[in-house]
Amino acid sequence: MPGKILIIEDEKRLRTNLQLLLTSEGYTVSTAADGEEGLAYLQQEPCDLVITDIMMGEVNGFQVMEYIAKLLGLSPAYVGAVASFYTMYNKTPVGKFHVQVCTNLSCTLMGAEDIVACVEKKLGIGLGQTTGDKKFTLSEVECLGSCGTAPVAQINDDYYENLTQEGVARLLDQLAAQP
Repeated sequence: MPGKILIIEDEKRLRTNLQLLLTSEGYTVSTAADGEEGLAYLQQEPCDLVITDIMMGEVNGFQVMEYIAKLLGLSPAYVGAVASFYTMYNKTPVGKFHVQVCTNLSCTLMGAEDIVACVEKKLGIGLGQTTGDKKFTLSEVECLGSCGTAPVAQINDDYYENLTQEGVARLLDQLAAQP
């Protein structure tokens, strides 16, 4: 028996297309344009499934984990342990560009520490921090699965491989120039 689905997505076209597709399959579908709206909806109306942009950075991830724990009858610590294993689940809000530098063995041997230092200097932030304009967040991650092209970083959904300090500095300049 089809259930209730909440779609949290900031792109209206994608949100509408998903809603049409799932409604045609017999699901009851509600939508929210952002995480805060989605969380507010869920506190009023429980759903069987939530489809969301996992890069969503505007929501306090700890509030979401507490809600999920309550919804599933689990402890917040258990949900937090699962979420902390996956780097795609942000526990705190992230900037427009989430710069994730792999520091696992292959990347470290190929200069990941130099890449991190370059990003820190260029942006004026440390690991786990966000720039004052909320444009960039810098994170350290374990293994992006691109060991043959180390060092590697993931910025939002895109991988950047065979990084050099000069290349990452140019890339950050290009991203900073975007509105």
